[in-house]
This record gives sequence, structure tokens and C-alpha cells, in this order.
Amino acid sequence: MAGHDEQSRKSGAVFGRRIGHKLKPRQAGLFATLLPRLALDLSKPAPADLGALFDGVDDVRLESGFGGAEHLIAEAERLPRTGFIGIEPFINGMAKALVAIEDRKLRNIRLHHGDATDVLTWLPGNALARFDLLYPDPWPKRRHWKRRFVQDGSVAAVARVLKSGGEFRFASDIADYVMWTLVRLMRSPDFVWTAEQADDWRKPWPHFSGTRYEAKAKREGRVPCYLIFRRK
Repeated sequence: MAGHDEQSRKSGAVFGRRIGHKLKPRQAGLFATLLPRLALDLSKPAPADLGALFDGVDDVRLESGFGGAEHLIAEAERLPRTGFIGIEPFINGMAKALVAIEDRKLRNIRLHHGDATDVLTWLPGNALARFDLLYPDPWPKRRHWKRRFVQDGSVAAVARVLKSGGEFRFASDIADYVMWTLVRLMRSPDFVWTAEQADDWRKPWPHFSGTRYEAKAKREGRVPCYLIFRRK
């Protein structure tokens, strides 16, 4: 989603696996060798403690729709004692993540090439310290609004898997989707918006590395907004 992804929903929130450019030989090879080692196995029950998916982490975060993986990789490098679950339906985005993970020898990332809803259903409750949703597809046409990731049902699903005090972080350059998200999170009984002043949503949170989509949005004159909601 870090770049407006093409979701194709069948029930709830279902993402189509899509490909843009043809994969390079190395990328294709990593799909066959590295991805199976890092992929979540949703056919088996999730461990009660998600730390078991990793080697010696203090907590676990999730980024849904990581796009080119710029933010995911930067955070995993910055926080080696944190486990990261990255979800991406696009083949090209997943390929970029795999190359970066191998090049930087990262050991604290697990991946799911598919739909975030499947992972949300699989995860145990109170499991995540943070859930990041960065630049999701806004589905601007009214008839497509039901396809937006942020819905009352998905907000409740995210709340279920977040620990008390955990955070749902959202960034978008589309004002309508920002307001849409604010409405749904603020009417949720499970979340509180943490903003206290305008800069709290005008400026990215500390250590936010940005994404290539964000850079493009700024070049084209669109202004990003950054929201943090805390799980009660």
C-alpha cells in the first residue's frame, strides 16, 4: 500500500496478487528460495507469542501493503530487536523487499504475499505493538469506497490484534481518505487519537523514513497527513 495498490475484494478485504514489470532473474530466484523461508504459514495456528516467529525480539509490528518496502526495511534495520511482519499483494513490491532483506542480511522480517485480512484473522489477540498503514489506495470513486482498507470491520480486526497501548499508524496524501479514517477510528470504542496540536498530523512521526510514493506525492504538490491512534 505504500503507493496506491490495486485491491480486488471478494469478501471483506481481499487483495489481488498483481505484477507490473517482469521480474529480474535474481528477484525470481528469491521468490523460490528466500520467500518460503520468510513466509507466514497460515495453514498452521499462529503462535500465542509472535516472538516465536523470530529470533530474540522484544515486540512485533506489522506493515500492511508495504509497496517498495522502503519504510519496512528502514525500520527493520533501525530496530533489530523488533520483529516485523510485512504484507504485500504486489509481486514487484515483494521482490524489492526480498532483494533488500538478502542484501542487508536482515533476520527480523517475516512476509505474507497476499491479503492483510487473512493475516488479521490468523493472528492471535493482543499480539502486535504497532500496525502501520502507509499510503493505502484511496479508491476515490464513491462506488468503490467499500474497497478501502479502513472500514469499521477492519478497524475492529486491527484492535483485536493490537496490545493495549499499541498503535495504529496511518499516512495518506488524500484528504478525503484522511477524513474517512478519522471518522472510523474516532467512533471506534477501541482507539483514541493521540494528536494534541496541528503539527502532530502535519509532520511525520519521529524516525519516519518515508516512501517513494510519499516523495512522488510531495513533488506533485499533495500534502501528506500522519495519524496515530492508540489502542485503549
